[in-house]
Amino acid sequence: MQLIGQMMNRPLLVSAILEHGSHQFGAQQVVSRETHGPLHTYTFRQLAQRSKQLANALRSLGLKPQSVIGSIAWNNYRHLEAYYAVSGLGMVMHTCNPRLHPDQLSYIINHAEDEVILFDSTFAPLVKVIAKLCPHVKHWICMSDQAHTPVIEGPVVQCYEDLIASHSSELTWPDLDENTGAALCYTSGTTGNPKGVLYSNRAIVLSALSACLPNILNISSQETVLPVVPMFHINAWCLPYACLMSGAKLVLPGPKLDGASLYELMESEKVTLSAGVPTIWMGLIQHLEQNNLRFTTMRRTGVGGSAMPKALIAKFSEVYQVDVRHGWGMTETTAVATISNINSEEQTWPEALRHELVAKQGKSVFGIELKIVDEEGNTLPRDAEAQGELMVRGQWIVDNYHKAETTALVNGWFPTGDIASISADGVMQIRDRTKDVIKSGGEWISSIELENAAAAHPQVAMAAVIGVKHPKWDERPLLLIVRKQEDFSNKQEILDFLSERVAKWWVPDDIVFVAGLPVGGTGKVQKAELRIQYGSVFSE
Repeated sequence: MQLIGQMMNRPLLVSAILEHGSHQFGAQQVVSRETHGPLHTYTFRQLAQRSKQLANALRSLGLKPQSVIGSIAWNNYRHLEAYYAVSGLGMVMHTCNPRLHPDQLSYIINHAEDEVILFDSTFAPLVKVIAKLCPHVKHWICMSDQAHTPVIEGPVVQCYEDLIASHSSELTWPDLDENTGAALCYTSGTTGNPKGVLYSNRAIVLSALSACLPNILNISSQETVLPVVPMFHINAWCLPYACLMSGAKLVLPGPKLDGASLYELMESEKVTLSAGVPTIWMGLIQHLEQNNLRFTTMRRTGVGGSAMPKALIAKFSEVYQVDVRHGWGMTETTAVATISNINSEEQTWPEALRHELVAKQGKSVFGIELKIVDEEGNTLPRDAEAQGELMVRGQWIVDNYHKAETTALVNGWFPTGDIASISADGVMQIRDRTKDVIKSGGEWISSIELENAAAAHPQVAMAAVIGVKHPKWDERPLLLIVRKQEDFSNKQEILDFLSERVAKWWVPDDIVFVAGLPVGGTGKVQKAELRIQYGSVFSE
């Protein structure tokens, strides 16, 4: 006879994180840099009250459980309120990436069936463009006061502060099934249309708990945390939840992510921990070096999105005494899946060896399993030498993409598309990628979409795009073109042509005119040959 544990079975819910933070750390602060005006500061208790006001306001609009609420917003306190209000009601918080091309952005809003879009006033021009493409959206709400709510041609825009002002802060959160969808994030559409990942309450709570562990980011009530990673990017790696859970002070940077602005905010708010992509930290270190500055409180940073150069790791660690936690994750893993960490023995290693270890993507967090496989699906040895496709499974790994008819898994494992190696003691290192996508500043760029856009130009006979190593952005796209007329040489005309069809940051850094492209037996362009020939053009 099997003995079943006689414990309460309480659901893991996002609303429980808010209630815990409010009751146990009610006086702790949330500091937010706004698009307009000075810093905004209030407490966890006030956050909970305003989140409940927003929740009551959403109900008054006729929204029901499972309604999808979109956001196009920076990291700020109103966005944080929406995180908790929407998911707490059993609705879905759909964070939209404003860096997407309007066609892609409208696609994901329509695919998700967003009924409401909450947006920051700085994105009013973007809203004007996409509103007419999103007929399913019933309410466009500007996350500001009346003075900064824009009038936009087309949609009727409501003011966030006016909307919540008349509603009570009294609310009992519904007792949901922990597998209820809580947040929705779309991939960058590197192969075809973007795909949605619908996170459950359970996945978010477990991922946030893991972030607090000492070997992960070690978040506690003694910390002040500044998530530079956007709240529209994998839930800011679950840091907005982890801070409420652990009682850490939360500092939100708003739209100002340059080195000078970040440094000023870190110093004024005594930030101890921050997290973001390497490109952000390059700009921050450059500001420190140019102005002969030092951190007074910063002691730890989480880094992901793309590989952090060993030279930058060395500067953080040896020059500025900041511990680098280098990790790996993706939209499909809810947040961090692996992270580097130096144990007591490794602390005695020479600097160069320590930096080399941190430059790898590290060990899996508890709840996540990894393996690498060959092309036939056979598991490869964990010897730090064998390389294969990285497969992952765990408590907060995607099973199906949103509205997909088939599973995303292969024999119960999610195929990441990354080529990796794993050592005997579990250290994972990303070696390459199986798809021809380009990762620039922590964001994906589709080579296929760029090629298709370039091919539409009347002077382009063939086009190929490759990712080329870049000293600042990790990779940038290089466009190679076979011309229809050999005397055509106007690169700028093609770049301008592309800027009207793709996101501005997707536009290639340079164009190379070639007589022909190497083609294999199946008619596919051999990009490996192009990378060999042109792979260093941006670093020469």
